[in-house]
Amino acid sequence: MYETDLQVIAAIAAGKDEENDHFLRSLAHHDDEMLDAMALELNGTVGGAISCTDCGNCCNHLIVNITHEEITGLSKFLDMPEPELREKYIEESLVGNCFINSVPCHFLADKKCSIYEGRFTECRDFPHLHKSGFRKRFLGTLLHYGSCPIIFNVVEVMKRRLGFVIAE
Repeated sequence: MYETDLQVIAAIAAGKDEENDHFLRSLAHHDDEMLDAMALELNGTVGGAISCTDCGNCCNHLIVNITHEEITGLSKFLDMPEPELREKYIEESLVGNCFINSVPCHFLADKKCSIYEGRFTECRDFPHLHKSGFRKRFLGTLLHYGSCPIIFNVVEVMKRRLGFVIAE
């Protein structure tokens, strides 16, 4: 029903840059609330059929931003002193933003998150299709179109539902 083979998705995505650019522009002709509702519904349907824990591809490609509170929580979750945790796993920008210092993520093991119960908000929320503002965030969503089976399939179903075709 849905495409889940990462190699197939990447190959298809590589040939759809122009189409997706047109689709992005076509979204301006649709109501934001309707698009948000459709993205939420499809996220539930597609996300229910495709298990993130069977893929883990986002953990191979994303830089995960984390809060200071999440660092403290991870320190407790791992029973590791926070200074040691920061030294080993965390990088902080000059303006104080924190993120995991490795891509792929240190906590990815056999396509699964080794800290799943203690994972970060950004990880819990990915691919962010449940959030409002789908149209405004769509360009960012397209960055993961060729690497996330959920995003790929949601976008393709949306194209069909919206009757999207590239005008010749």
